[in-house]
Amino acid sequence: MGIHTFHYQKTFKLESGRRIKHLEICYHTYGKLNTKKDNVIWVSHALTASSDVFEWWPGLFGEHDLFNPREHFIVCANMIGSPYGSTNPTSINPVTGQPYYLSFPQFTVRDVVAAHRLLADHLGVDKVSVAIGGSLGGQQMLEWAVTDPERFDRLVLIATNASHSPWGIAFNESQRMAIATDRTFYANKPNGGDKGLKVARSIALLSYRGYDTYGVTQLETSNEKLDDFKASSYQNYQGEKLMKRFNAYSYWYLSKAMDSHNVGRGRPGIPEALSLVKAKTLAIGVNTDLLFPSAEQKYLAHHIPNACYKEISSLYGHDGFLIETKRIAAEISSFFSSFFNNHGKSERKPTYQQAG
Repeated sequence: MGIHTFHYQKTFKLESGRRIKHLEICYHTYGKLNTKKDNVIWVSHALTASSDVFEWWPGLFGEHDLFNPREHFIVCANMIGSPYGSTNPTSINPVTGQPYYLSFPQFTVRDVVAAHRLLADHLGVDKVSVAIGGSLGGQQMLEWAVTDPERFDRLVLIATNASHSPWGIAFNESQRMAIATDRTFYANKPNGGDKGLKVARSIALLSYRGYDTYGVTQLETSNEKLDDFKASSYQNYQGEKLMKRFNAYSYWYLSKAMDSHNVGRGRPGIPEALSLVKAKTLAIGVNTDLLFPSAEQKYLAHHIPNACYKEISSLYGHDGFLIETKRIAAEISSFFSSFFNNHGKSERKPTYQQAG
């Protein structure tokens, strides 16, 4: 395992026309590229995760898991805007010599993909055996598979969509509104907006989980309580936890990048864009997902050629894509077996099946 930084020597142009000088992309690699260069697993992380995929996706990625360094060359890169090493709002602007903060240029999922394509070229990765991502990570992988369809053999999209929904955008805007109520956010200092970020995380959790999740995990054992409820403590704890490891500026820009996701932008339409994907594709939904409902993954499977859909039952809503790793690994393994059995043969349009 190793952590590295890719330094892009040219000026990086964003979809908006704005530019970033001295772009840096921090990334992790695990395992080694084999002589045939056909063992690459490329994973994209979600909103507040990092490039250390072994840390946040155990059960899928690890020494003894489905994706392991003994068999695979695994690459996970931090997004632009992420506070874990890639160029982000707290980085030094080479023009001013000061951190960017709110002067950081707004970027899109497509910009993140463009940066990671540069990294793949730098690493000599012309072909990716498996590209995988969930949530915002899935949005990145889908956009990349549309933009650069020849690079990928297999694509695994979990709890994600072809364009971010009005519902998802509304949740993100509510979180940004919470951050904006913290006046320190506009002070341009490292901990600016921390209290607002804590509230934003609390809002986000309501979309990541659900009524039944809280009913089981935060249910009181006594009928006599008047205050200090488990659910209240949980919201505060999770908000504090993110506040200590993240920053409000990265959260603000990354949530806007998620809102920008639409594979149909600048193309004839969303179905037409999805038809460009050449990778054999597995779309996985979580039956209780409120933020990325399973209908969105069914839509992907319906419009991507050579795609199939599987559904995982989970108590944990959208967070099921991080928690139900045993079930997800089983579905991916089955998909791989089908891929090799049908490789080189024409495949029928997917049938929708439920797993778990």
